Amino acid sequence: MPDEVVLSQLTELERQIAELPAGSLSVKNIKGRKYYYHRWYENKKRREKYLSDEEAAVFSEKISRRKALEAELKALRGKIAPEMRGARRAYEFASVVRTGGALRIFSNSVSGYKKRECFQRLHEFIYGDSHEKVMILYGLRRTGKTTMIRQILAEMSESDIRRAAFIQVTSKNTLKDINADLKHLEAHGFRYVFIDEVTLMDDFIEGAALFSDVFAACGMKIVLSGTDSLGFLFTEDEQLYDRCVLLHTTFIPYREFENVLGIRGIDEYIRYGGTMSVGGSRYNETSTFAGKESADEYVDSAIARNIQHSLRCYQYEGHFRRLRELYERSELTSAINRVVEDINHRFTLEVLTRDFSSNDLALSAANLRRDRSNPTDILDRVDVASVTERLRRLLEIRNDGERAVALDEAHCAEIKEYLELLDLTQDIDVVSLPDVNTKASRTVIVQPGLRYAQASALVQSLLLDEAFSDLSLDERNFVLERITNEIKGRMMEDIVLLETKLANPKKQIFVLQFPIGEFDMCVFNPAEASCEIFEIKHSAAAAPQQYRHLIDEKKCAATEHRYGRITGRYVLYRGESRRDGDIQYKNVEEYLKEL
Repeated sequence: MPDEVVLSQLTELERQIAELPAGSLSVKNIKGRKYYYHRWYENKKRREKYLSDEEAAVFSEKISRRKALEAELKALRGKIAPEMRGARRAYEFASVVRTGGALRIFSNSVSGYKKRECFQRLHEFIYGDSHEKVMILYGLRRTGKTTMIRQILAEMSESDIRRAAFIQVTSKNTLKDINADLKHLEAHGFRYVFIDEVTLMDDFIEGAALFSDVFAACGMKIVLSGTDSLGFLFTEDEQLYDRCVLLHTTFIPYREFENVLGIRGIDEYIRYGGTMSVGGSRYNETSTFAGKESADEYVDSAIARNIQHSLRCYQYEGHFRRLRELYERSELTSAINRVVEDINHRFTLEVLTRDFSSNDLALSAANLRRDRSNPTDILDRVDVASVTERLRRLLEIRNDGERAVALDEAHCAEIKEYLELLDLTQDIDVVSLPDVNTKASRTVIVQPGLRYAQASALVQSLLLDEAFSDLSLDERNFVLERITNEIKGRMMEDIVLLETKLANPKKQIFVLQFPIGEFDMCVFNPAEASCEIFEIKHSAAAAPQQYRHLIDEKKCAATEHRYGRITGRYVLYRGESRRDGDIQYKNVEEYLKEL
């Protein structure tokens, strides 16, 4: 085997080992029960973290995998010719660095993937005229950051790929290490450098100007990527102020979900939208949000741990100190889940501190009682207390007496502020007529699969209820389908409001409420003194009652008095686009793709 191939394999093994956890799994036996802990050393101090039984099983597999790779690495090192060993020691990188043929191997597997729309901005930065600036490519996990880097590498010519390098940072690295590696790359003519998970370095923020002021200023194109959004935002505000280009990947609209992954349908987006981790026909089976367990893991790893890392590593740790307090008591994930589940997505003290109750269940019960074709009071006969208790435990949401930390307004404010910084939430205004001074908002979570995974837990809880289980199969299916459709309907409203707002920054997008009834969406164009009004229905069938508010003379007159001439009345639904007099029915997927 040629030494160059062995060296490439060594680099890949080192990368894989760096991505696996260090330390060991410890077991304590207390009163006949086993408790598992992850133990490791950090800054010469021993650290310890409790693991659940499920987490311990996964962690044990990772530790075994790391040990196997370390044994393979040791054996492979013995195959390098003596003269090459010296050369490797002379030029050994402090971090894990891929160059040359290793980059081709790294990038070839994604060469056939469709690209995200923001990929063009990365391409323009690499081959454009920007000087003395670095690009910060950041966002939550599984939103396409590393894939885009691999795609740009796959497109490179042979001459460019020989001048490109991909650096994988680990928590063991420091700026001193990366500086030495960059100097070596610069001396050997490298021009394009991609540094992944750069915020894992504890001293990143304090010394980030190194990348722009030294290496970018000398002609290197440097892309910094990672999941620690807060760390990057601190850096952009300080060390890299006016010397970086930000590219955020967290928000994935329906249009991209369909175009890039090839998965069609608003219901599929409701159930699985929010990440781009897997493509192809088995996406639904392997999606990040395929079930509550995987969604909870995402909340913990992509959000809660992200916060903890930011607060532990940076000099700004006092800013979000209350979130750190929640995380250290293992209650941050609980607080975030409570917010996500709440039907109005309201970040208020009441939502975070009240004893948990299911708004989805209460609203579904009311709608089932007044169903025109098949009314039923089954949800009134269900043991709601037992159902909500099971649901509460499924969602791992703690009530007041179970919390070690008493949540207050400061916790609430910091949770909202942080999720806004992550671009995980957006506020949609709720306006009332005639009392325009009454202001409210609904907070939309931009990853719909996260919300839906928790709603599915409600259905699982209902299946365990004694009264519900006595129903016939047809009755059970009818009730469950109705509950599911209620959830999807409200989520579809959120999606339409969010994407319309983001696509129309010069217009005002809001829910317009009246003493009786509302317009699900109003799009006000101040420049033209006009507006459009919408009803949003999850139904695939058209019916006149769907637009009764849109033709209500009093509601329309009050709207025109405040927001100008109504230029369009729409019903967004899942059926085919058509007209019914002055009402335009629009397929919701077509609408979202045209934004």
